[in-house]
Amino acid sequence: MTHTRFGSLEFGVGVQDRADPWTRMSYAGPGRPVAPISDPYQMYEKLYGQMKDRENLRSVLEPLKAELAKVRTMISAEDRRVLEEHEALVRQLEREVGEAASYSLRVSPPTLAVGVADQNDNVPRLSRMQVDLMVNCFVNDMARVATLQYTKSVGGARMNWLDITDGHHGLSHEPDTDEAAQKKLIKINTWFAGEIRYLAERLAATPEPGGDGSMLDHTVIVWTNELGKGNSHTLDNIPFVLLGGGFGFEMGRALKFDREPHNRLHLALAQAVGHRIATFGKADFCSAGPLVLG
Repeated sequence: MTHTRFGSLEFGVGVQDRADPWTRMSYAGPGRPVAPISDPYQMYEKLYGQMKDRENLRSVLEPLKAELAKVRTMISAEDRRVLEEHEALVRQLEREVGEAASYSLRVSPPTLAVGVADQNDNVPRLSRMQVDLMVNCFVNDMARVATLQYTKSVGGARMNWLDITDGHHGLSHEPDTDEAAQKKLIKINTWFAGEIRYLAERLAATPEPGGDGSMLDHTVIVWTNELGKGNSHTLDNIPFVLLGGGFGFEMGRALKFDREPHNRLHLALAQAVGHRIATFGKADFCSAGPLVLG
């Protein structure tokens, strides 16, 4: 399998750039959150930018080699780890810049509407812009794994475009007996489902490069959230929706598992794409192996 330009891409929609633990969905490892790019123009530059400062960027670490070696002898082991992570990040960026210079696109970048600010009321337009960028990066084989995070936990999102002025977070904590709140939550979740449908339809309308069928036939979309219910903060019955024809999972059915750790689902997904790992996250939660999804 050939390597892609990016190992993964982290898209965001309405995710505030504040590094609280509950603002991050993706992690590079324990205690290493990866910030999603919530501004589509910034993501556009990451994917297709001209990299005008390429030569300057290449020289960032070289003049500091002796100083960095000296600093390593004067700081704690934990500080050395942080320093090395920053160096690795700069080197990764250098590699990406070098690869971008010679990268040729199969399909031209999408045209984005101008001046759509990364603001709450623009979330519907931002969502479609990010989805279009994601599909285009798959077509151009820039990455084969991507996440798309909508808003964040304990966020201030208000779905004004749905004529709902209540905060989504507050609504999610109302009791089940609050029928008005429940109707609004159903309306909000229906909107999210529509965005997932847009992604699926875009993939279904895109031929798989060099293969048969559509990109959706070779892709799995996983839609979920971090809790089973907002008003109780339960981790039971967290909903996961899978779409697409990739990796041999049987679709078009509903499965209910009795208090099975969702680590086993992530393990099944990881093994389906070729990662021969025995556990995902806490090992105790994977003692029964991956979930069998067929």
